Amino acid sequence: MSTFDPEESSLSRKEVEARRLHQQRLTLDHSVSTDNVSNDLARIRGDIDRRLQLLVLGSGSKGNAAVVFDRVSGDGVLIDAGICKRDVFDFSEQGGFDLKNLKAILISHSHSDHVKNLGVIMRGLRSQGIEAPIYAHELTYEHAREMQKTFDISDLNRIDAGQTIELGSLRVKILPTSHDTEVSFGFRFESGGDALGFITDTGTLLPEALEGLRDVRILGLESNHDEAMLRNGPYPLMLKERVGSDHGHLSNAQAAAALESLISDKLETVVALHISENNNTYRIPVETLRAVVERAGAPIQVTCAYQHRPVFITS
Repeated sequence: MSTFDPEESSLSRKEVEARRLHQQRLTLDHSVSTDNVSNDLARIRGDIDRRLQLLVLGSGSKGNAAVVFDRVSGDGVLIDAGICKRDVFDFSEQGGFDLKNLKAILISHSHSDHVKNLGVIMRGLRSQGIEAPIYAHELTYEHAREMQKTFDISDLNRIDAGQTIELGSLRVKILPTSHDTEVSFGFRFESGGDALGFITDTGTLLPEALEGLRDVRILGLESNHDEAMLRNGPYPLMLKERVGSDHGHLSNAQAAAALESLISDKLETVVALHISENNNTYRIPVETLRAVVERAGAPIQVTCAYQHRPVFITS
C-alpha cells in the first residue's frame, strides 16, 4: 500500500500524483545506467511525455466542442461551445477531465455550431463555482449573438492569429484558418515536451497553420467532405460552392494532402474532425487518411470524431 511522505499529507490525490510524476522525471535526469532501470525509466518518461489528452465531445455541423488537458497538472481548456451543457459535463467526466481545472474557453469563430450553447454552459460552470475566462477575437464577439447575451465585451480576453497564450500549464499558439466568417482560428497546444494540433472550419490550410501543426503527437484535422458526394449531393449550388471553396471546409483529399506533409516521428494519432453527415461517411475519411499513413510506413493511429458521441484520445 502506498504511503504519503510528510510533504504530501496536505495534498489532494491529483496533486500527489502530479508531484510523484515530477519526481520520477527528475530521477530520469540522474538515472543509473543499468538495463533494467533504464527500461523502467524509459517507460516512465514515455508516460510523462504523453501528457496532453484530447476529448472530442462533439464534432460536426450540428455542434462542436472539445477539451484539451494536461494529465500531469490537470489543467485544461474547452474549445468551442456548440453542444449541450449535459454532454460537456458528462463527456468531460467520462474522459477523465475535471471541469474544476478548466482554465479557459477558446472560441474558434462566430458560427452558431461553435457558440450556440456558450451561455448555458457558462451558467452551469458558475453553478459549480467554476469561472472560466473566454478567449476569442473581438470580431467574433461582435458577430456572435450568444456571446453578446452572455457577457460584456470588457470581459473578453482578446486573441489573434500568431499570438501565444499561457493557460495554466498549457501553452497555446493561435493559428489562422480560412473560413467564411470575419475571423477564425485553429490551435496548437504544448505542455512539457508534448504537442497537440487542432484545426477545423478551413477551406485551405494556410502556411502559418500548416507550420503550427508540425511535430505534434496528436493531430485533430478537419476532413469534412468527399468531393464527389458534395458535387452530386442534395445541397443547392451556392452551398456546394461555399463548402468546396477556399473559405469553406477541408475535403478528405485536402486533409490527406496535408497529412502527407505533417507526418513525423512524433505523430502518433490523427483524428478526422467535422465530418459532414450529408457529404461524407465516417468510414471514408478514416480510410483516406489511413492510406497516407500506410504509404509512409508510419505507426500512426487514425480515427474520427462523431457528432453525437465522444472520442477520447487519452494515451
